[in-house]
Amino acid sequence: MIDWVSFFVVALASILGASLVVALYSLGLRLLSSAGRPVHVEPAEFTDAITVITAEQAATEAKRIRKAAKRSPLSAVQKRWALAAARVCFVLCAAIVLYGVYLIIPGFHK
Repeated sequence: MIDWVSFFVVALASILGASLVVALYSLGLRLLSSAGRPVHVEPAEFTDAITVITAEQAATEAKRIRKAAKRSPLSAVQKRWALAAARVCFVLCAAIVLYGVYLIIPGFHK
């Protein structure tokens, strides 16, 4: 016999937990961008592999990031607070994920 109440409690907790992690991570990225540190990944170059973006596209993206950093309406203090808040969001994401792993692995409960 299936305990449907427990099933729905677990399903709801999973949905809420996943939503919280996604929301915190996206908020952290937004705050990181507001702090003047936009997320930019350099193209990876491998021998015998396809480069994800061209050098021209990378230069255009770097120029866009520099221009966006200059247009930021935040003061230096506000940027520091935004960076600190972004780091807190990322730490909370990691803590939630690690707690979920702790709950899943029964060996940790002894």
